Formats: sequence, structure tokens, C-alpha cells
Amino acid sequence: MTTALTCLAPEQVLYKIPEVMAMLRMSRAALYQEMSAGRLRKVKRGRSVFVTVAAIADYVALLAKPRPPPGERETARGRAAEAQSAVLHLLRRRR
Repeated sequence: MTTALTCLAPEQVLYKIPEVMAMLRMSRAALYQEMSAGRLRKVKRGRSVFVTVAAIADYVALLAKPRPPPGERETARGRAAEAQSAVLHLLRRRR
């Protein structure tokens, strides 16, 4: 009777930037832009930059979220413009 030993390699948890580029089909510049915007988390070890499996999953979930309808986006812009004009009005009254 022969027993075969199976050696299971641990699942990969950290990916280097070229691997993430291939997974997400994004350019290096686009990845770093998403990282600097805070949408994709990174881990640094010395000079090396890695992205965790959890960070990739969170980023994909963020992309899968439905965007608000165009009417709501315009409403938010309108509210911001109203708030800005109110602040300007208050500043003018103080003069």
C-alpha cells in the first residue's frame, strides 16, 4: 500500500503590482492612481509594494456598487452649489 503525501501550498495572500495589473487588467499608472485615491489599499515592505487579497476583493466590490442615478448626482451638485453661495453670502454680509 502506497500513501501519497500531498503538500498543500498556502494560499497566496500578497500580490506584487504586476500580478494585480494582470488580475484587474489595469495599467501600473491606473493602479497607483487608485491607491493614492484610497480606493485600493497597499502594503509596503521595504521598497516593495504589495496588495492583499482582501484589498483586491474590497476594490472589486467598490466597483460593483451601483452608481446613483444622474438626477441624484445633479441634486448633490446643486446642494453643494447652494451651500457655497450661502457661505459667500455670509462672508459678504460680514464686510
